Amino acid sequence: MKLSEKVAVVTGGARGIGLAIAQRYLAEGAKVVVADIDEASIEDAVERLKNEAGDEVVMGVRLDVCDRASIDGLVKAVIQRFDGIDILVNNAAVFDMAPVLEVTEQSYDKQFNVNVKGTFFMLQTVAQAMVERGQGGKIINMASQAGRRGEALVSMYCASKAAVISLTQSCGLDLIKHGINVNGIAPGVVDTPMWKEVDALFARYENRPLGEKKRLVGEAVPYGRMGHPEDHTGAAVFLASSDSDYVVAQTLNVDGGNWMS
Repeated sequence: MKLSEKVAVVTGGARGIGLAIAQRYLAEGAKVVVADIDEASIEDAVERLKNEAGDEVVMGVRLDVCDRASIDGLVKAVIQRFDGIDILVNNAAVFDMAPVLEVTEQSYDKQFNVNVKGTFFMLQTVAQAMVERGQGGKIINMASQAGRRGEALVSMYCASKAAVISLTQSCGLDLIKHGINVNGIAPGVVDTPMWKEVDALFARYENRPLGEKKRLVGEAVPYGRMGHPEDHTGAAVFLASSDSDYVVAQTLNVDGGNWMS
């Protein structure tokens, strides 16, 4: 029980990697707050988690990471319910793709507002609460292998995730003096429901049949398959526990060998 009695907030926690991390944290003894923008998904996730772990250790909150008032409201609600926050997993993100000459301002704004602005101000607000509480904490930013290098059709997403890696470094160096470890996880290609949309976009821009891109990227992973959400939970537990106390400002690749750094 590496996270016994710890309070963890997981943004984008109602689906995919976020939900898998929430489940694993509960199994490790944490109290978990599922924060997501989709109320129906929150209800489904919270019901599932409560059936697994009990009502008293699970909380669901609607969160728009682009809205400072929504962030403030979440932090206040969690502190009121659980007396503090020990762990933040900054997992909420959006994806879009297009050739450089077709990228729209709307697409740019949405990806940077959620993936960068939302990540930073969620981190800042939770870190402030951690500092005021005086017990330190763990903050984990979900980056991506896309943040390690550019891709022709994914310029804005790659740039936004590169910014997450950079923020992890800067915030990690600044906040460790308060006993707050900031680190990141960079997944590779992960088999989540979102990949249906990603595959359709690749089919459009690369003139491929539906499903071919997903098959090809899975075959290209050195491990031999795409990642599953559960493949990331071990790293998430490590970075949230005392095992990682001496790990500062790092982004851990969890991608089946796709990227080495």
